[in-house]
Amino acid sequence: MNNMIARGVAPLLAALLLTACATPAFQQPAIDTPTAFRESQVSKPAEVDGIDGARWKPAQPAEQQPRGQWWLAFNDRALTALVNEASANNANLAVAAARVEQARAIAGIANADRMPQVGIGIGAQRARPAPLEVNLPQGSATPPQTSYTASLTASYEVDLFGRVAAGVSAARGDAATSEANYRSVLLALQADVAQTYFRLRALDAETDTVAQTVRLRDESVKVTQRRFDLGDIGEFDLSRARTELATARAEAIGLERQRATAEHALAVLLGKPAAHYVAGTSPLLDATALPAIPAGLPSTLLERRPDIVAAQRTMEASNARIGVARGAMFPALTISAAGGGLGGAFSEVFKWSSRSWVLGLLTSMPIIDGGRNRANVEASYAVLEESVGGYRQSVLTAFAEVEDNLAGLRILSGQAEQIDAAVLSARRSADLAQKLYDAGRSSYLELLDAQRNLASVERTAVQLRGNRAVTTVALIRSLGGGWDAQPVDGRTVAQN
Repeated sequence: MNNMIARGVAPLLAALLLTACATPAFQQPAIDTPTAFRESQVSKPAEVDGIDGARWKPAQPAEQQPRGQWWLAFNDRALTALVNEASANNANLAVAAARVEQARAIAGIANADRMPQVGIGIGAQRARPAPLEVNLPQGSATPPQTSYTASLTASYEVDLFGRVAAGVSAARGDAATSEANYRSVLLALQADVAQTYFRLRALDAETDTVAQTVRLRDESVKVTQRRFDLGDIGEFDLSRARTELATARAEAIGLERQRATAEHALAVLLGKPAAHYVAGTSPLLDATALPAIPAGLPSTLLERRPDIVAAQRTMEASNARIGVARGAMFPALTISAAGGGLGGAFSEVFKWSSRSWVLGLLTSMPIIDGGRNRANVEASYAVLEESVGGYRQSVLTAFAEVEDNLAGLRILSGQAEQIDAAVLSARRSADLAQKLYDAGRSSYLELLDAQRNLASVERTAVQLRGNRAVTTVALIRSLGGGWDAQPVDGRTVAQN
């Protein structure tokens, strides 16, 4: 009867043990993914020729679009050269690449635990034994002895409860996380280079606009000075003209400071000392060449963005570590074997008569650990919950960033249309004010007001042009760029 009970209960107990310690099946967190971005329904950009002659169309999944070197869509050789240089020399990217190598090496260490461990040992020992150790009376003289050994050892842990396999999965998940983080750093670097480059070009254009204002103000001072000398006008108009000239020159000097700061930032991104880098001037004169970037489908964002992929891999690694923590609560079975020889001379070690061997089987299991293993299991579950929360936050942030940049481009486009119309009107007003002033039919204040309005509107137009370029890059970045899942090979990755 007892044997029958034992035969029936033993399989049940084994099944319960296996179920209790196995790594839980990974459950993908539920994310409320919208069917489409709200802003993509509001703004419908026209088709624009994309990379390699492909057509970029709205409302198409981003994974369907050309991938890889997204910056080529701007058709700017200088930008391409800067991105390539930064990808090769940036210090932060080098740090991220080193972390990938570290994670891969750690994954290799974890994988080694799945293999038999084999070693060899050769040694020599000289000792003087105590008399009792060689069965001699106390006080007897014992001569020193020399012995030589050679052995071959092997051990292997049978992964009964999946602890080792779970550790390997966790380490591989960490390596995948590091690779995704590398691509996230790479994408951020490329986007930062592009945005800084466009900011520099916008500042160059704004500097040209302010320089034109300075020239107009300088000419105005000269004309006003002649009229004052002739007695046509009073000192008030001359003082105002000089004030406006000094103000315009101060604005030009302020732009120099902004450009120097942006230039230094670009130097750091390129991995160069700021003192050794000078960016050439290239005013951003037209925003119509900017590519129209399709938003795609929100669901593809979960696969395209490297930071979301990193969060996904972190969750999977955290889930695997639950299996590691559970496995520590159950028996570990280790098989070991050793063989070799022992002799008084080294030549005797390898004789058949000197052989020795041992074969062992060890099962170990914690009995009283003060609750340490149970606490480790609880901690691993908490880490999983933390990673799930991080994943959800990453997804929500990604959706918000895309919506922000889509809205930004839509609004900036509308502003640009109005500002372009305002520039035409302001130029006409300034021209008429100049003619009326020259004919003596209006005051200098009216002319000054028209010129000041024109300068302000032109500067706003230039700033909007730069903001549209920067926001276009920000949208590409928020959509995950053109990154792909090719393996990272040191610093040679350039497929982002």
